[in-house]
Amino acid sequence: MVNQRSAISEAVSDLDTAAVFESLRPLLFSIAYRMLGAVTEAEDVVQEAYLRYHRTVTEHGQPDSAKAFLSTVVTRLSIDQLRSARSRRESYVGEWLPEPLLTANEALYQPSPDPATHAEQSDSLSMAFLLLLERLTPLERAVFLLHDVFDYDYDETASIVGRSTVACRQLGRRARQHIEAGRPRFDVAATERAALAERFFAAVTSGDMDGLLGLLADDVEIHGDSAGIAPSWRRPIVGRDHVGKLLGVLANQIRHLNGSLRPTEVNGQPGMLALASDGSLIAVLSIDIADGRVQTVRSVISRAKLQHLGPLADLGVLQQLRRGDA
Repeated sequence: MVNQRSAISEAVSDLDTAAVFESLRPLLFSIAYRMLGAVTEAEDVVQEAYLRYHRTVTEHGQPDSAKAFLSTVVTRLSIDQLRSARSRRESYVGEWLPEPLLTANEALYQPSPDPATHAEQSDSLSMAFLLLLERLTPLERAVFLLHDVFDYDYDETASIVGRSTVACRQLGRRARQHIEAGRPRFDVAATERAALAERFFAAVTSGDMDGLLGLLADDVEIHGDSAGIAPSWRRPIVGRDHVGKLLGVLANQIRHLNGSLRPTEVNGQPGMLALASDGSLIAVLSIDIADGRVQTVRSVISRAKLQHLGPLADLGVLQQLRRGDA
């Protein structure tokens, strides 16, 4: 009977531990993803944090604050991961872009009920913002995100990253200077942005080149991350005519393969999925809109960076079909 009561008690404790963790999972994933720019790595960090939390609860009981404990584990694991990733990114073939996060259903990040805060959170998820964070050291990135994005005060932040409050204020100030110098601009009115994005995607899908060119900024850029596999371009393509022509070619290729372009939300910004005829994923595109024009297009085709989104199209087979070899 004693053993049975003990087993029941342990089962209840496990359920409580899991419930506490699940309530914090969106926040933990949000921190890890913004730190790493990689969905799969962020999920791995969050899972490791759960294992350490469960072990701590089992051996020592609940920590004083589960949020503080788990935030600390996730942040420090992310810092370590980011440091080891720096050398890999320096030798990356072509441009490096973050792993795209589909945010249309807002399931994987922590949306705020306040519209202004919600918009700020979406902007801090954008690929432009994540690329800006790449300029910071891992410690600067952690301090900036914890304090400026997730509203931890400097005492809490200092405890999480293992530095003094004074040092964290200095790190935060330095990071903020870098961020403010390059902070991306987005159209503030969500309805206007959505309407322009809808026109953009309609023009791309239908092959309306005049309509498409009219929506692109003069100095619009398109960036691609394919990890070196074809089809790819290793440098940004700049200018309305060049970008418009490339988008037109891509859309024609999708139509030739009986595929489709499906609008969605990518990293809090307008985006679309390029799908093969069987629904498998070819690429994910996101766009930045400011001043009533499309300023930047980013395309991720790297298979490693899309595997978390479901079945992937076989690019080799698609290339053969496009050439008429199959």
